[in-house]
Amino acid sequence: MLKGALLGAVAQELVKDLALAIQEQSQYATQFPTHFKELEDQLKYMQSFVADASKLKDKQETVKTTLDALRQQIYEADDLVVDCQIREDYWKMQGSSCSPSLSEMSFRYQTGKKLTKINNQIKRTREYLMSFYNPIAGHPYNKNNIDERRWSSLAFDQSEIVGLTEDAARLRNWILAQDEPQLRIGIVGLGGLGKTTLAKIICRDANLTKRFQVKIWVSVSQPVNEVEIMKSILKHLNADESESSKGNMLDRIYQLLSDKTYLIVLDDVWSIDDGWWERISTGLPKTEGTNSCIIITSRIKKVVKRMGVLETKVHQPKLLDEEESWALFCKVAHMSPNGEESPKLVDEGKKIVEKCKGLPLAIKTIGGLLLLVEKTDFEWKRISGNFHEKLTNLEGNGSEGNESVIASLQLSYDELPARLKQCILSFSIYPEDHEIDADQLVHWWQGEGFVRGKSTETATQSGLICLSELISRCLVEVVQRRNFDGSVYTCKVHDMVRDLTIKIARDEDFCSFNESGKHISNKNSRRLGVTRETTFQTLQGNSKLRALLLTTTHYIGFNKNIELAKVKSLRVLDLSQVILDSICVKDLWYWITSLNRLAYLNLRDVAKLFEVPNSIGKLWGLQVLILGECKNLKKLPTSILKLPRLIIFDVGNCPNIQCLPQGISRLSKLQELYGFKIAGPSNATGSRLGELKALTELQVLQIDINEESHIQDQELKVLENLEKLRVLSINAGDSKDKEILKKLDKLSPPSSIEELYLKHYFGETTPGWINPKSLQQLQYLCLEDSRINMMGKDFWGNKDDKWDVKGLCLKFCQRLKVSWEELQTVMPDIRYLEISQCNSLVSFPCDVEAVGFWYKDENKKGSPKTQKMLSLKKIECS
Repeated sequence: MLKGALLGAVAQELVKDLALAIQEQSQYATQFPTHFKELEDQLKYMQSFVADASKLKDKQETVKTTLDALRQQIYEADDLVVDCQIREDYWKMQGSSCSPSLSEMSFRYQTGKKLTKINNQIKRTREYLMSFYNPIAGHPYNKNNIDERRWSSLAFDQSEIVGLTEDAARLRNWILAQDEPQLRIGIVGLGGLGKTTLAKIICRDANLTKRFQVKIWVSVSQPVNEVEIMKSILKHLNADESESSKGNMLDRIYQLLSDKTYLIVLDDVWSIDDGWWERISTGLPKTEGTNSCIIITSRIKKVVKRMGVLETKVHQPKLLDEEESWALFCKVAHMSPNGEESPKLVDEGKKIVEKCKGLPLAIKTIGGLLLLVEKTDFEWKRISGNFHEKLTNLEGNGSEGNESVIASLQLSYDELPARLKQCILSFSIYPEDHEIDADQLVHWWQGEGFVRGKSTETATQSGLICLSELISRCLVEVVQRRNFDGSVYTCKVHDMVRDLTIKIARDEDFCSFNESGKHISNKNSRRLGVTRETTFQTLQGNSKLRALLLTTTHYIGFNKNIELAKVKSLRVLDLSQVILDSICVKDLWYWITSLNRLAYLNLRDVAKLFEVPNSIGKLWGLQVLILGECKNLKKLPTSILKLPRLIIFDVGNCPNIQCLPQGISRLSKLQELYGFKIAGPSNATGSRLGELKALTELQVLQIDINEESHIQDQELKVLENLEKLRVLSINAGDSKDKEILKKLDKLSPPSSIEELYLKHYFGETTPGWINPKSLQQLQYLCLEDSRINMMGKDFWGNKDDKWDVKGLCLKFCQRLKVSWEELQTVMPDIRYLEISQCNSLVSFPCDVEAVGFWYKDENKKGSPKTQKMLSLKKIECS
């Protein structure tokens, strides 16, 4: 059932790229119009087939080999398209109209040959599949091919309940404190977490029995059957309307419930996209004084919120703690909780329970397995040693109480949109419990094309939205969030989710694993997460590797003779914090600059990186270049200005770089620029503030002022042109130069700014442009390490101009004297404060001498705005 899902996603994205290239009449599409059109037509057909074949069970083995071959063909086609797009963008940037060179003619000749070969291969694959594939009998929605989804009922064994006491108490209190006609409660969480069980506890709760005249339990099938839902409700109401129309059934439901207090549980809801809930909810009356309740269980937080559940009434059951996990295990495995068995058996049991990481379904599944084997420490030790393999291979029949962990989680994967399937598989390369940087994930997805920019959002925003969706579906856990709006800094996945991604990633050739599930490198590896145990010699003959990221090590042992140096297919290379000791940096750069398809290069915080070679200009496909926090980096080559696809450029917190090379205006696609340093009058080759005028796509800009920086009068209005700018950070560099302070006071940032950071500013008052009339969109303001005595007079606006600011951060502003009452007057919507060592502040609602936080409403910490935020970690930490 797994095979083909990822393949379909790759084909879908490739078809989009090809269609766009042809629509735009690009240089290389028009060189081979017939070839590209044939490739597009072939892939569109194959995309439809793969979508069907991936859902078939009886033909799984028959199509396996063919799908493997097709996957390789699509990857090769994708490489070819990228090669063409990269060259097209480069020549557009150069504006060259000269006759093609010999190398260019050679490229066109080779491209034509490859296109012909790929088209012939895909055509043969299609003809072969058509020879046995019956699209009618084998259609995924044929009755015999529909997956039997889990169902549930109100029945359960109360004695088996462990660890949900606090959860039940919280929901009970919500219901008892209710003062509204219809309360809606959402229970969300990972598959196997106990959502259904918790809903059953509430339904059977003695304190609530008399509150509701009617209790209705509906197991929502997938795909949703609207008629069956209404029939189920009527059955609970002792009304038989099986022959009625939908409208009549809904009217009957409304009549029967209109004078009653009811509790309805909708268990296991996945989607409301076809509008079924909007229609059915009209038949559930909201009668004053009845205080009815609807409880919805789902794996997707966004679904319950769309069904009308407020953020404050969404509950996620916690994972079981060590004591609770052991208690549940003892019940299922028929162990004595008092340790009457042998100490060795208890020790092995606790080791097994620890590996379940608090997931109730995992504990129940492995506990049930142990009932079938001899109760000896030898047998249990054997099970413990093969824990992940045993748990992964256990098959469930889809019925409640007899559902394997992987089968349960598989449903969450199956329901993902194609674009999210590639994203969740990325987590398979990281070790257990590894805390993953959100920036790294998003840039990786961007570099490989898993996420793409749209007219309304950048690729970075699209990636953050995908991550947010995976979190909403409870497949990814947040480890660190930004306090103000809940933006994700780091995340991880539960070990059981990781086991699922490993199983699928291995089947899909997403990356390579051995039989025990250990991530390895070999000649077929497509993605590689590097640890201390990784060996590169096994990469011999590899021409498929697309992504390489350091995960738990900062060493790669690179030299020009290792097999990694022969790999030329990389699109993603993350060597952040790599240790360059014992590495010939010249050889490393020679290899890096030979990676023609490289889209994402991260060399953040590389201690002994002194320079970037001019050869980096050969990386025409580079979209993301991260060099931030390289403390010893002194100079950047002008060849960086020849990178036609660059959209993110980070040289923030690189103290030895005095300025960027002149000509940065050529990077017209830049969306995020960190560490823009303004050259002084004596530096004829350095960047000027005026160059930013041409960078109209900028959404994030970090400007660093140093002792040499100089701003001319005619450059003061430059920022006004950046109409898409949403985040602006100005680091004034502790400059005491009165001239530069005057210039900073006269800047004219665009009104589109939503977040503003002013750091190391030595002016006595805030710049005049920091006022509510000029910055009407501002949501968050941060003043840090500054000698400001008071807010400027324009800061306070007037009765018609007040701030829309929601968050305020004041750090190390020892001289700033302002009262909380004054701020509230001009910032009436403020709901978040962060204060550090601002001793002169008056009557603030939090600590101002050390570190203080304040929330107007604690429940608003995780704002929906998270989905649209750009990543700000680089700015906040620099």
